[in-house]
Amino acid sequence: MDVKNAVAAAHGMTDDAWKRHANPWSVWTRLAAIPVFELAVWSREWIGWWCLVGVAVVVVWLFGLNVRVFGPVEPTSWAARGIYGEQLHVAGDLPPEHLVITRTLVAVGLGGFGLIAWGLVVLDLWPLVSGTVLLLMAQLWRIDRYALLYEQRA
Repeated sequence: MDVKNAVAAAHGMTDDAWKRHANPWSVWTRLAAIPVFELAVWSREWIGWWCLVGVAVVVVWLFGLNVRVFGPVEPTSWAARGIYGEQLHVAGDLPPEHLVITRTLVAVGLGGFGLIAWGLVVLDLWPLVSGTVLLLMAQLWRIDRYALLYEQRA
């Protein structure tokens, strides 16, 4: 089992979980969780350690509940096709032309994540907003590439 499959298995990503994760509500609420998480961390200025309650709620949502609460869907929407394409990637079915752009988008997303972390540590809005925009753009573009991959394979 390669690393991607091991990570998917560790997160309980069965075929049913992938179908639930492909639900557009799952996709969009995961993306919406990013600024909610940022607000929870930033709120340490106002509510101190109680900010960890908000952080914990977002973490439980992202890693525990999100792929379980929404019903399974077929690949009829852009978001669903993107997640079905991601499943193909995890299974190792990613042609070279997709691999290059996917790696580039992961690097851009990591850069955005770094800016977000910096902005949250120093409580500076400029790197936080810039990082969020970079991360969200990379995520959306990556989903679009996965949707294209799924359409090519279907």
